[in-house]
Amino acid sequence: MTEQMTGAQALVRALEHVGVDTVFGIPGGAILPAYDPLYDSTKVRHVLVRHEQGAGHAAQGYAQATGRVGVCMATSGPGATNLVTPIADAYMDSVPLVAITGQVASGAIGTDAFQEADISGITMPITKHNFLITNPDDIARTILEAFHIASTGRPGPVLVDISKDALQATTTFPSWPPAMQLPGYRPVTRPHSKQIREAAKLIAESRRPVLYVGGGVHKAGASPELLEFAELTGIPVITTLMARGTFPDSHAQHLGMPGMHGSVAAVGALQKSDLIIGLGVRFDDRVTGDLSSFAPYAKVVHADIDPAEISKNRHADVPIVGDCKEVIAELIAAVRSDGRKGDYADWWTQLDSYRETYPLGYDRFEDGSLAPQYVMERLSALVGPDAIYTAGVGQHQMWAAQFIGYEKPGTFINSGGAGTMGFAVPAAMGAKMGRPDATVWAVDGDGCFQMTNQELATCVIEGVPIKIAVINNGNLGMVRQWQTLFYNERYSNTDLQTVRRIPDFVKLAEAYGCVGLRCERPEDVDAAIQKAMEINDVPVVIDFVVHQDAMVWPMVAAGTSNDDIKFARDMAPVWDSED
Repeated sequence: MTEQMTGAQALVRALEHVGVDTVFGIPGGAILPAYDPLYDSTKVRHVLVRHEQGAGHAAQGYAQATGRVGVCMATSGPGATNLVTPIADAYMDSVPLVAITGQVASGAIGTDAFQEADISGITMPITKHNFLITNPDDIARTILEAFHIASTGRPGPVLVDISKDALQATTTFPSWPPAMQLPGYRPVTRPHSKQIREAAKLIAESRRPVLYVGGGVHKAGASPELLEFAELTGIPVITTLMARGTFPDSHAQHLGMPGMHGSVAAVGALQKSDLIIGLGVRFDDRVTGDLSSFAPYAKVVHADIDPAEISKNRHADVPIVGDCKEVIAELIAAVRSDGRKGDYADWWTQLDSYRETYPLGYDRFEDGSLAPQYVMERLSALVGPDAIYTAGVGQHQMWAAQFIGYEKPGTFINSGGAGTMGFAVPAAMGAKMGRPDATVWAVDGDGCFQMTNQELATCVIEGVPIKIAVINNGNLGMVRQWQTLFYNERYSNTDLQTVRRIPDFVKLAEAYGCVGLRCERPEDVDAAIQKAMEINDVPVVIDFVVHQDAMVWPMVAAGTSNDDIKFARDMAPVWDSED
């Protein structure tokens, strides 16, 4: 059955057909025709955010928490360009996102019309694909294609830009589903059996292997397979920032997070390994440090659904293109079939010595001021591993990654690749809307918080009771840390004055209709967290005033070798010599 309707009605109908239940956005002139039929939809809830960046990050949080495609909507020009940051963020972190933008009428495109911006051109390098629609007949099919592209293969953001006249014109809604026109899009999910056998052979021959696990394993829903594979082989596991929780922190084989602020054991495992089994990872600079000195003794098995990632940064001795769930399942079968069991006793002795000698730690301050790491430890203990935690970028993000225990996949949502300030609050809002039964905590810095805290208004109005721990050191903390270490303590433009209560975060929270709390002493941390946990009808903001000189350790300075990791200032581990 076909039906006559406007392009805007076709857009809303298509969104309903692909299963969208939540859209985050702000109306404006070019997208206004779409908002009229959206008003009548009983299936799609529109969330009116306070800034388009908040819409994009909320859609990301929704997608990360649910595994479904997140949707955001904006008008042309500045509305669309305000989505660029979350689109770039989603692209870096492989988040399934569909961004729908209005565009000026097709006849005005290219004339510098009011609120015109070439958003397709602007976002081409940071989208998995994008569409410009000027024909209303293309709207329904394109929406189906956009959701298919965003959610299959390596997930990512897709932009759908629709001219205003296409939204206003009459079209015939096709029989659903319409035939997609994507002749060149064929993601490979099944790995090649020969490559699997080659990988199994290297695993059997290795003496110092390590499983380097990235966000691709979580995206593939492969946590159960990973656990089975790790326990079958006895190989140590490290999980990147994007994979925290994909393998349980409490598991005896887990060594922690690798990279610039990773554990000494995880960094040491990579550097001393003779085989790296990279699963859904990018070998990015924050993990490898100076690439030329990274894991000098290791052969590499690299499995990823995106062939462009394989050997991009580090040569793969055994490249495997495929979905990590299928790759790990076939590796399990191949290892079982091979029958050889690796002897890793000496390897574990070496790694356990790293774990015991260089555990994560932090300074307590003699003046009784609050250590931010202690806040994370107490959050972890009192809130627990069933909650979802979000973070933006900077010191608070690293402390949340290090000192909160993650036992379940998808429980730590953060801005990894792009490192976007302002991510945490709207992402927490989106996660809570996608998973309303979950407890959601945003761990934010005082700098990040001031970029998107206006979405607290959205949370209150929409009834989204997230909880926010603001780690308030009065500074752009990570930048200050670098200034301390590398710029002779010349603190150029990093002092935010927030410890002087400019602004007063408690009053700010109350002005938005939230509950505001403040905690400045270690002995008050538990009571503040427990009080926040008891309030479930409105958002809660806790202003944790922490010492401005707290630093993130361990640390590998940018551009240096992982061998030069410091576990505290001017303190480096003593590595075992290589045989």
